[in-house]
Amino acid sequence: MSVLSGKKILLGITAGIAAYKTASLVRLFIKLGADVKVIMTPASKDFITPLTLSTLSKNPVHSAFFDKKDENELWNNHVDLGLWADYFLIAPATANTLSKMANGTCDNLLLATYLSSKCPVYFAPAMDLDMYLHPSTKESLNKLQGFGNTIIPVASGELASGLVGEGRMAEPEDILAFIENDLLSALPLRGKKVLITAGPTFEAIDPVRFIGNHSSGKMGFAIALAAANLGAKVILISGPSNQEIEHSFITRIDVVSADDMYKAAHQYFNDVDVAILSAAVADYKPKNIVNQKIKKVDSTLNLELTATKDILASLGEIKKHQFLVGFALETNNEIEYAKGKIQRKNLDAIVLNSLKDKGAGFATNTNKITIIDKNLNVKPFELKSKAAVAKDIINEIILRIGSEDHYK
Repeated sequence: MSVLSGKKILLGITAGIAAYKTASLVRLFIKLGADVKVIMTPASKDFITPLTLSTLSKNPVHSAFFDKKDENELWNNHVDLGLWADYFLIAPATANTLSKMANGTCDNLLLATYLSSKCPVYFAPAMDLDMYLHPSTKESLNKLQGFGNTIIPVASGELASGLVGEGRMAEPEDILAFIENDLLSALPLRGKKVLITAGPTFEAIDPVRFIGNHSSGKMGFAIALAAANLGAKVILISGPSNQEIEHSFITRIDVVSADDMYKAAHQYFNDVDVAILSAAVADYKPKNIVNQKIKKVDSTLNLELTATKDILASLGEIKKHQFLVGFALETNNEIEYAKGKIQRKNLDAIVLNSLKDKGAGFATNTNKITIIDKNLNVKPFELKSKAAVAKDIINEIILRIGSEDHYK
């Protein structure tokens, strides 16, 4: 999944011959899962039709404050358009529009929206060689970058005039790659590897039956997505779960038993920066697994259980640079037990759930947590959706791995 998936993109099109490329640009944004709205300068409609762009974007195309031919037409609110967008891309950005942007001229809907937008703005210049090299154009480019806008560099090649040189708008694929790389470079977990365990484990009794628990995996999957959305490469080791996840930064590894999860966690642990063990791993498993289905003969059945390997403690014993986070689901003396678990298992932090809290625990869409770090600082959170809780957990980890103390 692209970093642009689910993002709202406002595409501004100005009157340059490169406007014909914006049809491909819209399609590429849509393909990556973005929502696209288009604003055109009136003159840009001579180069590509609003019908084409509205069909591809599946949204109306705006080019004027209102339709003079329709007395019932509502005013297109440039402030609402600017506030709607997560990112504003102006492509092609002609010398005329760049000059107006740099000097605060506001004579069309696109410029009014630009001046009122609050989101990051990218612009892709497109003009002839001499226009691009003119001192006034260079001044406009410098001023716009000084305002915090981001320029997408022009390409060099044959221009519409027949000249060869700089001034061509970057190709649509290159524009998207530039924006994605720019966004990724600013993400706090860019370059980090994160190991996450999720879901239950099933411990076989016979070929039909098993010992398990009610964990759905929702919390672990939400944490994996939150980490990936902040640039981390995620190894998600999941026990049996119906949860689905799709992100290009997430590698999912499915396991069944506690032994399977132990092996997978140890396989990847040495190469990660952060490990978050949110899985509800069985504490015990049948000592002997029967090869054939156990028949119902007596009114009782005795099973001898033996302890499973403690994945969290085993990783705590071998950790070096890793930031190790455990989970604790408790019913009494929650804080005291969680603090003890931090010390016994050599953790950097623990996420505490209490089954006493309504809306927390297994198979819910919400959770209520308390995070305790290795210095025994206790930070409680309100009841939230698991997606919001996942962001809280990741943000708390980022604060701590960013501190020099962790690496001393």
